[in-house]
Amino acid sequence: MTVKRNTVQRQIILDILKKFHIHPTVDEVYVEIQKAHPTISKATVYRNLRQLAESGEIRQVSMSDDPERYDRRADHHYHFKCKICGKILDVDIDHIKGINEVAQQKYGVKIDEHDVTFKGICPECIKNSK
Repeated sequence: MTVKRNTVQRQIILDILKKFHIHPTVDEVYVEIQKAHPTISKATVYRNLRQLAESGEIRQVSMSDDPERYDRRADHHYHFKCKICGKILDVDIDHIKGINEVAQQKYGVKIDEHDVTFKGICPECIKNSK
């Protein structure tokens, strides 16, 4: 019975996360889950988010001076962080896909992965500042 409950909780957490178009923290996911499923604990949310990230179903996004965030997209892509509101958005840029190979050739290193985060002001904050 415990395995089934964990599977149901995991699916609820995954479904909630996939509704976000931003990259929520554990707290933000937990608050959203509490609206419909008040019996799911914060520890359960944290554990399942970590497991979903480890299994590759979602991505854990780490940024300096920020709590861990979770991305519903597991594919490789980049991020933009607004310096005003802190929102994190997905950025898809095809023409830098070979960046690992270029860096490996130039510096003689072996690169397994990379992260790129653009920082600036999001459209909503630009609009609100006018």
